[in-house]
Amino acid sequence: MATTFEKLSSNKVKLGFVVEAAKFEEGIKIAYKKNVKNISIPGFRKGKAPMQVIENYYGAGVFYEDAFDAIFPEIYQAAIIEHGITPVDRPELDVEQIGKGQELKFTVEVFVKPDVELGEYKNLGIAKTVDEVTEDDVMADIERARDRAARYTEITERAAKLDDQVNLDYAGFVGEEQFEGGTAQGHDLVLGSGQFIPGFEDQLVGATVGQELDVKVTFPEQYHAENLAGKEAIFKCKINSIREKEMPELDDDFVKEASETANTVEEYKAEIREKLEKQADQRAENVFENDVLQKVVEGAKIDIPAAMIDEQVNNMIRDMEMRLMYQGMRLDDYLKYTGQTREDLSKMYKDEAERRVRTQLVLEEIRKVESIEADEAAIDEEMQNFAVNTRKSLEDFKAGLTEDDKQYFAEIAALTKTMKFLKDNAN
Repeated sequence: MATTFEKLSSNKVKLGFVVEAAKFEEGIKIAYKKNVKNISIPGFRKGKAPMQVIENYYGAGVFYEDAFDAIFPEIYQAAIIEHGITPVDRPELDVEQIGKGQELKFTVEVFVKPDVELGEYKNLGIAKTVDEVTEDDVMADIERARDRAARYTEITERAAKLDDQVNLDYAGFVGEEQFEGGTAQGHDLVLGSGQFIPGFEDQLVGATVGQELDVKVTFPEQYHAENLAGKEAIFKCKINSIREKEMPELDDDFVKEASETANTVEEYKAEIREKLEKQADQRAENVFENDVLQKVVEGAKIDIPAAMIDEQVNNMIRDMEMRLMYQGMRLDDYLKYTGQTREDLSKMYKDEAERRVRTQLVLEEIRKVESIEADEAAIDEEMQNFAVNTRKSLEDFKAGLTEDDKQYFAEIAALTKTMKFLKDNAN
């Protein structure tokens, strides 16, 4: 077999094939064996007619299509390897010569992984900036911990104020009609929490135990229940009880309850500061990485075949389908509830899918240009991250991997190393 290669554009190529007559004859024999059992020829039992008889009866080309299909995958794959291309779509075939005893001649046009013209990807003038953790930040985090540990104590001697927890019965009316979903008995509500629509909680401030009162509100124009959106309503309320929030003292006893390692207030503050500094560093790292990647990707020129974007969209929809399945819901049901179609999802995901494909292609090109490869330690680290999720040791996890799986982890590790290279050289 002989092949020719022609580059039609940055993302499309044309392959020419000349296949020996003997190879095509092999395909005809395969096609005959595949189809003979279903062919009836007068004078022969079904499935027993010789190939020559069938060709004479139906015409010489009776097996050509199936013969071509039988040999095409092998010779197409050989050409892909020979010319080092990565097809991303179905090939378009043009058969120029086909016949028994003749060379098979045809061409293939196919979209391939596109060329990437890199822009600047070093010395970008981007630096990692970590926000300073102040004493106020530390104390604010501690106050949140105290708030989570707060207890509510029932009181009767005063009226309700902000931060109190009131227990109430209520029934909602629009005009004279009581509306569905606006009634509850014995509901606990912290005043000022914003749990109810604006204005509701404020009107309970000053109420006393046993008091009955009307709370007048207007539902937001964008309220989720369309029958209530923008309408005035009255909630007839009764206060059953009032509880006052009691915050624990910030002392060593509280620290021992709130922390697994600290025993004193000062140790607790140091622990919180370390936690907040790690969080600040991770936020800064994420922003830094995103800024670097965005600038590198925006500077590259790529003509991405639509098939690559479509495939990424399909992957994203499959991921969504899996997440819904784990939550006990089918994708079709979700689409029904939300009034969407699969086409709507495809349109919604298209821009993000293109961004992901573009980013992947740029990182792969930089990796190639810079000859970046991951070592075994880096690959093991990527595997270890997955092994933890499966609750297996690294050795047990690796034992169950196929060669394709191992190659996948090697690719991930190499891309991780490529991203590190970009950050190290960003400024």
